[in-house]
This record gives sequence, structure tokens and C-alpha cells, in this order.
Amino acid sequence: MGSPAPTVKSLNSIYSLNVEAQTQRYDRLSKKFADIYGTKPDFIARAPGRVNIIGEHIDYCGFPVFPMAIAPDTLIAVHANGTDRVRISNINTEKYPARDFRTADIFEIDSKVHEWSNYFKCGYRGLFEHIGRSDGKGFDALLDGTVPAGGGLSSSAAFVCTTQLAVQRVNDINLTQVELASIAAGAERYVGVNSGGMDQMASIMGQQGSALFIEFDPALKATPVKLPESNPPFVFVIANTLVVSDKHVTAPVCYNLRVVETRIGALILARHLGVADHRACKDADLLTFKVVMDEYFATQDTAGSDKVQVWINHLSAMLHASIEAFGAHPDGYTREQMAAALDMTPDALSAAVHEDRFPVCAQQFKLLQRAQHAFSEALRVVKFRQICESGDTRLNYCTALGDLMNCSQDSCRDLFECSCPEIDELCALARRAGSFGSRLTGAGWGGCTVHLVSQDKVESIKHVLVSEYYAKKFPNLSAAELDNALFATAPGCGACYFV
Repeated sequence: MGSPAPTVKSLNSIYSLNVEAQTQRYDRLSKKFADIYGTKPDFIARAPGRVNIIGEHIDYCGFPVFPMAIAPDTLIAVHANGTDRVRISNINTEKYPARDFRTADIFEIDSKVHEWSNYFKCGYRGLFEHIGRSDGKGFDALLDGTVPAGGGLSSSAAFVCTTQLAVQRVNDINLTQVELASIAAGAERYVGVNSGGMDQMASIMGQQGSALFIEFDPALKATPVKLPESNPPFVFVIANTLVVSDKHVTAPVCYNLRVVETRIGALILARHLGVADHRACKDADLLTFKVVMDEYFATQDTAGSDKVQVWINHLSAMLHASIEAFGAHPDGYTREQMAAALDMTPDALSAAVHEDRFPVCAQQFKLLQRAQHAFSEALRVVKFRQICESGDTRLNYCTALGDLMNCSQDSCRDLFECSCPEIDELCALARRAGSFGSRLTGAGWGGCTVHLVSQDKVESIKHVLVSEYYAKKFPNLSAAELDNALFATAPGCGACYFV
């Protein structure tokens, strides 16, 4: 059946850090709401951003990832107004002007227009289309968001998820968390975003003190994993490089190219392992490394075996198999070489991996390096979970988990080549200042970094990053801009209502 989004009455149930500052923020939101609409809000809907602790660029390979909900979030204060109009305002009125819609008009979304209210419309439309209705009730809403936009922390997912919570409560709808996450993931397509569901699952289903082990194949599934306790406690510092990669310009040589390389790698690996003719591989619209691995071990009897150890054994075997399959081309393949390996023409291969959806520009395709990253990164995700759940009091959790994060960054930099000099610099500075583990998070080529840090070293590490990175590269940052770029967070509560 699943659980609905919870309702809480104490901000201590939502935030583990800086509760006093959050209390003041909620009070300001309620006061501003009353100033605009002449009444107090009925409730405040809240959904957080997320940071992926480990597991980069492997979701589209079919492998699990390990995100957590963070403290920065989107809040929407709401009051049912008894009309057929939805009025939405934003705390930042200069950048995001107020909008007023008839409920029937919210279903119209022009994805070509970059308009902040389109994300609100996504959440609204996705919810009503799911339940097969179009008779929404009117309400007044005021939004306040603290998830930095464009930093890889899923500000858009937080916005859409919060909207869905607000809309369903006003309209007496009561969907489960899993349903909400699934609807939100699909709803972002209305603004041209294809989402696999990790961002929305982390935002909706996050739990204080826990990360989420999110699986995509054979079905979307989230398992809370409590992070181990240490003395002093550890937290995560998020540091934004403030480098923004223009995805429309760089996609053919960055993100899209990596997707295509892993797709073609899966096709060649399936043939190498003798499973290309298996129905699961033949019928797959887009074959992934995960499907290939599962088919190769499909006849293996794992009944009664430890599931985590099975993951480790299978992924380790695939690492070896990828060297056998791609090792003859350590510097990469040409299109012609890849097509020949599959007895295809280059045009047929391009069609097989839907290059029309992911246009690329490359002379060499580094299948060995991309496969090595995908399988080793999936292995690190599984080992991260294994350490968290081990209960081994002899283990230095911070060192063990930090080592996996550091190895992940090395792999992202050297094998997947999705890092950049600024990411490398922030990670090196943080490690020298005492971070146990530092890595990029999100797609890379800019965006944010995440650092596993002892709570008693947070301020000293932030000081080093400010003085050695931000002050030198971005000397004109305001205090507010710096707070958005650099902050500490612990695994937080997922989406909820505050009353």
C-alpha cells in the first residue's frame, strides 16, 4: 500500500541543523503570506533537494545510487480560497513575478518558454492526469526555495514535489509517497526534462539520519539505509564550484556521449558474454550494463545467499569481463570499429542506441573506461551500503566511507572524465583540511561537490574553502550567495506538511 507524506508539528522533526534559523524562516513565510493574501496559510508543504552521496552516471546504466535528502528545500504556504483561481507568489518577487491562473488553464504548459511557474504547473497537471480529473480547487500559494538552481541538487524536483503535496491536500487527494515520486518524475517531461526518478524519490522519501539505496531495474525502489553513528558525528559539506556547464552546448561531447558510450558498451559486452540473443537483451529498447549482467548470471542459483555479496560477486566479475571485452581498444573505438564488432553498419548502430535522442560528437568512444567506471562505481555503492549496515563497531566508518567517495571521484575524473579543474581543486582543498571523502555530485563538468566531514571540523574546512577557493575565484560573492554555495547538511526528512 505505501505510506502518505507525513504531517509534522515541530521543525525538529524536519531539520537536524540550524533549527532556530528555520523557525525564523517559516515565521517570515507565514507573515509574508498574510501580507499578500490577508489571511494565514492553512499549512506549509515542504520538499527538499538531494545530494547523491555516491553512484554517479550509473542510473542510466541500470545500477543503484545512494542519495540523501538535504536541508535546503522548497516551501509552499497554502490557503484554499474557495474559487476557481490559483494564485502563486514567490518570496523573491523581483526574479519570480506573481502569477494568477484559472484552474482549467494550469494544464497548458509551453516548454519552450523559460517561466518559473511552469514547474508549478508540472506538479499540478501531473497529479490530476494521474487520477483522471481536471476539477481542481482554487488556492493561494507563496513559495520560498533555498535549493541552489543549476548546482545539481535538484531544485526543480523539489519544486514539483512540493507543488504536488500542496495540490493534493487542497483537493483531498491522498496518494502514497511512491506514487507521488513516480508522478513527479514523469511530470517534469512537460518542461522537457527526462528524469529517471532518483531526484523525486530522494525528495519525497528521505528520512532523517538515512540515505536511500535507490534501484531502477527491474522496478523503481527505494530502501532507507541508516548512516552509522560516530563520535563526533559526521555531516556532509556541499560546495558549489559555481561553474555551470551549458548542457545545450556541451551535451554532444559530455553527457550525451557518456550515455551513448555505455549503451554501445552494453551491446558489445552482451555479445562478448554470449547473451546478446537472450530475450531480455534482444527486447530491450535501450540495453544497459545491468540487464547484461543479470542475463549473464540468470541461471546462477543465489537462493539463500547474502544479496549484498551477490551484488559484489557479480559486479567484480563484470569488471574483469569488461577488460576482456574492450581491452584491445584502450584508447577507444571508432564508429566503424564498434559497428564491425556488432556486425552492423554505423547508421544501424546509431539508430540502435537512439542517437537521435542523444546526439553526440566524437571520433573515439572510450568503452573500456566507461564500463570500468560503471561497474566499479556500482560496486562502491553496494559496498557503501554494506558498511553502513555492518554494525561493526571496530570499523572506522568515516575512513571506510570516505575512501569509497575518494575512489569515486578518482573514477569520475580519470575513467568517466566528468570532473573539471574546479571540482578537483575543491576536493583537494577539502581533503587537506580534514575531509574524509570528497567527490563531485550530479552530472559533473561543474556544479557541486560533496564532502564527508566530522561535525567538529565543519567550520575550519569551510574557512579553507572560502579563503582558498571562493575568495580567489569569486571575490564579489555576497554573504547570501556564499551561504547558498557552501553549507553543511545531514541526511534530512523527505517531503512533508507542516501545520
